[in-house]
Amino acid sequence: MLNKYLFTNKEVLKSTRDAFGEALLDLAKTNQDIVVVSADLAESTRVHKFAKKYPKRFFEVGVAEQNMLGVAAGLALSNKIPFAASFAAFSPGRNWDQLRVSICYSKANVKIVSTHSGLAVGPDGASHQALEDIAITRCLPNLTVIAPIDYEQTKKAVKAITRLTGPIYLRLTRQNSPVITTAQTPFQIGKANILQAGKDITLIGCGPILYEALTAARELKKQNISVEIIDLHTIKPLDATTILRSVKKTKKIITLEEHQVAGGLGSAVVEMLAQKYPVPTQIIGVQDRFGESGQTNELWKKYKLNREYIKQSILTMMKNKV
Repeated sequence: MLNKYLFTNKEVLKSTRDAFGEALLDLAKTNQDIVVVSADLAESTRVHKFAKKYPKRFFEVGVAEQNMLGVAAGLALSNKIPFAASFAAFSPGRNWDQLRVSICYSKANVKIVSTHSGLAVGPDGASHQALEDIAITRCLPNLTVIAPIDYEQTKKAVKAITRLTGPIYLRLTRQNSPVITTAQTPFQIGKANILQAGKDITLIGCGPILYEALTAARELKKQNISVEIIDLHTIKPLDATTILRSVKKTKKIITLEEHQVAGGLGSAVVEMLAQKYPVPTQIIGVQDRFGESGQTNELWKKYKLNREYIKQSILTMMKNKV
């Protein structure tokens, strides 16, 4: 179920990080085990209101991301439900060893929530643009990896990961982006959502960048090209059933992500299809390069992630019959 105001002048823009902060506050009212560990980015990751309301359940470790996860692991082993909040460039970017050993190996019930992922961080530039985080998290045993599409889905995801015992990486963004789904749109960890049914080609992606795919598909519909769009919000575990059902119908696939093409969502999909149902594929993502400063739309255009590039990629694949 898509938001009825999508593609209208009433389209709503909200950030996934805001949804996280709001959902966390709501859950904390009834769940006394929820605690938060921050590495000097409370306001930016939207846990500052939690800190103000529940100061005894908030732990500020300073600019020390490795220590943040070590503390979070200890809290989890003491039967708390810790949310470790930072930027994706720093967590898992700076604390992968602690994530691997202290959390994943120990199966500690830690929720690693990282904002400011992808190119859309914008003016902050390459040092803060996490483009490798999916690759370095989905390879870790015992870790669930989720990248919500929008504000509404993020609120559901935060509630779902609180109920699910085990290590979880939740990939969020900084910018305000279109609210694509609704409060009634289903969300289940490990179960992809079909945003739009189609018969000619399958497009699979995650995160707010899927708005570009939906826009491209609307334009292609005028040319009688039917695109099936799948929101693969859970990258690990992968919903192979939904993907296979779609590609057996369309026989061709494009993946889209605000991440390096190496090791990301596209890699996960292709690894599965190569073994179960190989089809012609194109992976749209960042092509082995770092990010840079700029506005979101400028960067998506330069890095060939925008609606025009998506549309041309689909047209080329349809024309070549591959």
